[in-house]
Amino acid sequence: MGNTNIVLGCLEDGEIRSVVRMQTGLRDTEIEYAIKLRQILEFSGIDSLGFEGAILSSVVPPVTGPLTAAVKRVTGLDCLVVGSVGAMACYGVPAIVLDMGTATTVVLIDKDGCYRGGAILPGVKLSYSALASGTSLLPDISITAPKKVIATNTVDSMRSGAVFGTAAAIDGMIDRMEEEIGYPCTVVATGGIARAVTPYCRRKVICDDDLLLKGLWVLWQKNRKGV
Repeated sequence: MGNTNIVLGCLEDGEIRSVVRMQTGLRDTEIEYAIKLRQILEFSGIDSLGFEGAILSSVVPPVTGPLTAAVKRVTGLDCLVVGSVGAMACYGVPAIVLDMGTATTVVLIDKDGCYRGGAILPGVKLSYSALASGTSLLPDISITAPKKVIATNTVDSMRSGAVFGTAAAIDGMIDRMEEEIGYPCTVVATGGIARAVTPYCRRKVICDDDLLLKGLWVLWQKNRKGV
């Protein structure tokens, strides 16, 4: 459950069977979310009564009511922790994990598997939406790379900053974190903006769109004895 989108993933035996994105509605009530989720499952041909349980991760406080009462077990987890668990399970440690959504988070798990903390940057779309709304002549742009870093028009100049500038910031954060920790790390990125930016990083960055779902599956397995 993110600030912009909610991702609903259905997993069976560790394999992702279905993934659906829905917009995060700030004014939607818990019953409205419950209805939407049921409709999504029906549309996808998935029996809503056939689940063994559910696990939730959210960047906002979890709701209570019909939605949480409808599942056998619900666990609310910070997305930073979930992404870290997914990276450790799939790619090993030490690792630097980026989640590029409304905000861009960069966290480090050391060689002993300990979560060491990280940094939070404004998300690319959020930053450039604020730039467009706060100025008279700068438009909204799509987050796509122009042909050159040195652009010759306003839109391409903004795209250059959004893509190449963000990629440079990521490279710099990776370098500084590795310098601080004292050894190199595997870098894994997820989130809606990751594939638009990380190909232009000079550091090797693995993109995994399903990293959080993989992390949730690992955590579900570790906690399922309590179901």
